Amino acid sequence: MHRLQRVLNRLVERVDTPTPIVLADVMQRNIDRMQGFAVEHGLDLRPHVKTHKCVEVGRRQLEAGAVGITAGNVGEAEVFAQAGFEDIFLAYPVWPSGTKGDRIRRLAQTARMRVGVDNLAAIEALAAAMRQEPDRLQVMVEVDCGARRSGAPPEAAGDLARAARKRGLVPVGVYTYPGHGSSGPGSREPAAQDQQAALTAAVRSFGDVGITAEVVSAGSTPTVAFSTSSVITEIRAGEYVFGDLNNTRLGACEEDQIALFVAATVVSDRVPGQVILDVGTKALGREGDPERGYGGIAGKKAVLAKLNEYHGFAAVPGGEARPSVGAVVPVVPNHVCPVVNSFEELVVTDTEGTMLERWPVAARGLLS
Repeated sequence: MHRLQRVLNRLVERVDTPTPIVLADVMQRNIDRMQGFAVEHGLDLRPHVKTHKCVEVGRRQLEAGAVGITAGNVGEAEVFAQAGFEDIFLAYPVWPSGTKGDRIRRLAQTARMRVGVDNLAAIEALAAAMRQEPDRLQVMVEVDCGARRSGAPPEAAGDLARAARKRGLVPVGVYTYPGHGSSGPGSREPAAQDQQAALTAAVRSFGDVGITAEVVSAGSTPTVAFSTSSVITEIRAGEYVFGDLNNTRLGACEEDQIALFVAATVVSDRVPGQVILDVGTKALGREGDPERGYGGIAGKKAVLAKLNEYHGFAAVPGGEARPSVGAVVPVVPNHVCPVVNSFEELVVTDTEGTMLERWPVAARGLLS
């Protein structure tokens, strides 16, 4: 019997489905392993809380040695600041529209706040939002390393840093996101090499205008194993804390490092070769495709071949027994981050199923 099914069998009478279940001991080993990697390579670890959005998990990361946290939006930063987290990097090219300018200013009054920028207009807007205290806000210049998402050309980083300094903001470094390192098993190391080249050029660009890039920040979980260049000072992995199928396919995570699964119940078996589970896009998100599926049942060849909002179509290959109606099975998601954001709490146990706690997903649904 698969280890996740064994845990689930011990909890089945105490949880309703669908629900995300976290194995605290596996999670802690993941936290300790990544922290050990950072220490071994002389790097600061600043984990991305968008993966778990949970104060309890963030506290364990800090207790293990993380220097602070990475947030994806102002709302996430506010939740963790209110919980006592004092060093927050909002790794996003923030545009301070609506109430965001006031909220960022308040955050900078109680925590060391860093925000991402990749254009002059945002620098002007952030400086204006800080009113008479722009020097309370640190900025990190985002550069593109090949993911073609946000980020300025690396050679433009120095000009942006100089513009930020002229407006009274405090430019402290550069960061990038090698998202193309998730495109396939052979993409991780080349993307990390692109990352290194972009960050090196950005640091040089800072130097050309007389500014030191004190922080040189790299991501992500798929590429972190190759993010050990001497130019890098900080890593921002997030998904490592729970693991998922995408990372196992890439080679960035071992199967026994998966610390979160979704408990799901078989609710129908009317169609031959298929069962319907009570997990759909509202529980798992939409990550996947018909070829690789939208999640898998741990220990089985069955994969979720299709999702509706509340229905998961699990295709059961010939020769494999179909789970019966009423059976509760562990579903491992392709991408863990949207799963966490779908639920108000995490059910927390261990690999023996001997404990049961519930941790709020405090930053759930916060997107602005």
